Amino acid sequence: MDAEVERLILEALRPDQIALAVAALGEIETENRTMERQWTLKRERARYDAERARRQYDAVEPENRLVARSLERVWEERLRRVDQVEHEYNAWRREQAVAISESDRQEILGLGEDLPRLWNATTTTSADRKQIVRLVIKEVTLDQKRRRGYVWIRIVWQTGSTSDHWLQRTVPSYAQHADQDRLRQRIIELNGQQKMDGEIACILNTEAFRTAHGPPFSGGMIHQLRKRWQIATVKINGKEANPPRWPDGTCSVQGAAAAIGITPQVIFDWLRRRRLSGKQLAKGMPWQIMLTAEQAIELRATVRRTNRSKREAS
Repeated sequence: MDAEVERLILEALRPDQIALAVAALGEIETENRTMERQWTLKRERARYDAERARRQYDAVEPENRLVARSLERVWEERLRRVDQVEHEYNAWRREQAVAISESDRQEILGLGEDLPRLWNATTTTSADRKQIVRLVIKEVTLDQKRRRGYVWIRIVWQTGSTSDHWLQRTVPSYAQHADQDRLRQRIIELNGQQKMDGEIACILNTEAFRTAHGPPFSGGMIHQLRKRWQIATVKINGKEANPPRWPDGTCSVQGAAAAIGITPQVIFDWLRRRRLSGKQLAKGMPWQIMLTAEQAIELRATVRRTNRSKREAS
């Protein structure tokens, strides 16, 4: 996901957006200078009023206590006003964007032309990347509920313009997968073309399909998905019953069982114990068993002798 977010940021941070953002910062700096002058006048006025109140208090006759107390309260109010204005001014200063020089401005514009190189440079730290983003992006809104398997991202640029983006996200299961229906249909199509699970995985990866959890598709994943979605393996002979022999001369499980005179279950057992040699094009595909006529005769005789011995022993 992190790699996808970085890719989205690099796509969004286009040179034109950077240029607009830098221009907007210039406008913000001009506004800030205007506001700074206004704050200067406001602070000077508050200090002047406080100083005037102090002089009035100092000028009153000590025996005129009532007037003195009244002027003292006015002086204290003016001092509190000075503190309040200074506090508001400092808070405003902290909220303002950092000013950039003309040389900084030109350097930023130049780097914007080759942002991927700058972003991926070994000398660029995580803190540097955050500064790059903050320079041009004012606000980002995320919403995972608008579309299954996707994150909706709205970027509010420093220029005031906005851009919307969709980012496919990893999910806990394929029930929440963004392209579940399209993925299932594609697997059905490729399976119908008698593609093996490994082949299907390679094709899906080439076509930019994504797994639910992030890693590329593998043959094992496709096998599990076919089981989950009940997509039967398309056999060598399509969906027809297995013939006794395949076109290449090998036997099916049913054909080998009939040739030797045993049950198909015994054939599976012999394959597992490697008493018979066979192959599958893929897991779930029919067995293709190498069995010559001579081998079949020999095995049939062995089975008869074994059964006879068992009857005599009993």
